[in-house]
Amino acid sequence: MVKRWAIAWCALAASLAVHVLDEALNDFLSVYNSTVIKLREAVPFLPLPVFTFQIWLIGLVAVVLILFLLAALILRGARGMRTLSYFFAWVMVANGGWHIVASVSMQKPMPGVYSAPLLLAAGIYLLFCIPKGVK
Repeated sequence: MVKRWAIAWCALAASLAVHVLDEALNDFLSVYNSTVIKLREAVPFLPLPVFTFQIWLIGLVAVVLILFLLAALILRGARGMRTLSYFFAWVMVANGGWHIVASVSMQKPMPGVYSAPLLLAAGIYLLFCIPKGVK
């Protein structure tokens, strides 16, 4: 049961890596940064960052690597991994859903939409693999 949970965690981390690649290859930052700039003009106190490609990519690669390393904590029965698993899964399900909704709304494929179904599937799979009663 714990092994399946760790595998599901790694599957979602791998899906996130594919998603980052999808966004990088489809110019996600041009959409993100222009949206943030417009939001800052409308609501100046919003603390949303604008990224350069290098900083954005290095940050996300680091996050993905850390996520893979955290799978070892699941296998060791570390406290808090159940809560972290629910958080990780729901954030990725929301992220995948947001890319799909934005693409439908904009009537064109938004960067990241091609890998969004993978995020949704892997996130939902992780949700089903988290054992009940484990802290």
